Amino acid sequence: MKIKTRRYYIYYLLKTLMFILALMPRKVSLFMAEALGRAAYRFLGKYRDITIKNLDVSFPESAGKNEELAKKVFVNMAKNGADWIKLLFSRRGYLDDLITGTEGMEHLDSALMRGRGVVVLTAHMGNWELLASFLRRNGYDGAVIVKKLYFSKFNKIIMRLRALYNAQVIYRDESPKKMIKILKEGKILGLLADQDIDSLTGVFVNFFGRPAYTPIAPVKLGMVNSSSIVPVFVIRKPDDTYLVSADSPIELPEEEDKELVTKKYTQAWTDVLEKYVRRYPDQWVWVHDRWKTVPDGA
Repeated sequence: MKIKTRRYYIYYLLKTLMFILALMPRKVSLFMAEALGRAAYRFLGKYRDITIKNLDVSFPESAGKNEELAKKVFVNMAKNGADWIKLLFSRRGYLDDLITGTEGMEHLDSALMRGRGVVVLTAHMGNWELLASFLRRNGYDGAVIVKKLYFSKFNKIIMRLRALYNAQVIYRDESPKKMIKILKEGKILGLLADQDIDSLTGVFVNFFGRPAYTPIAPVKLGMVNSSSIVPVFVIRKPDDTYLVSADSPIELPEEEDKELVTKKYTQAWTDVLEKYVRRYPDQWVWVHDRWKTVPDGA
């Protein structure tokens, strides 16, 4: 398929922006990112409308007043990008300046001690791309499942970020055997599963009071080796540093109806995500049309 010319324009604009932000102190780059986020909110009408619609339906008590929250969503994404760029061009220890606190890591440690591997589930929330680097930086071994970006130049940039701390990457379309091998070795297998992707096998679970089509891969992979599922998020703090927060493990039963288990624990993971999104509503990527797939007959 022919790559649209505009992608090249966007790419070279991004490279220019990366060069400028890399030269700036972080405070200045975040100030600039906030301005860019607000500009994106103003000019990207399609995604602004999706964001406000999702917020209005998910928080009906404040429907019609969610514009300011929607702006914060765009600002958070822009600040994420600024921090990715600064991380790419900074000293190796710069990650320690960004992530200044943790909570609940004992949940991850205890799950790993079972020796069956751990499925670390995160979401497009806070600054999710920092998680793999943080775990590798702190001695946790494993791999992360990612989607290969169609435009190779963009893919190379994001892969450079993931390679900073030698995070092992498995592409989503690679053999599941690679993923299962990580778990059988007692390591971490990280992935995101919070978007409506109709090309992946999923089930409908309740998310903010609506049926949301959700990938079942995390539960299916965990069931192979009775691995624990541990939700972990990288949350932006008020001072623009980050907190890594790990929730309680979701333990998968060894013997039970697999179809029931799949839906039950996909719902369990989704409940944890909703708890965090309600706590930090400006940090989840509401620009995604999370409820685009509807159940048959709905």
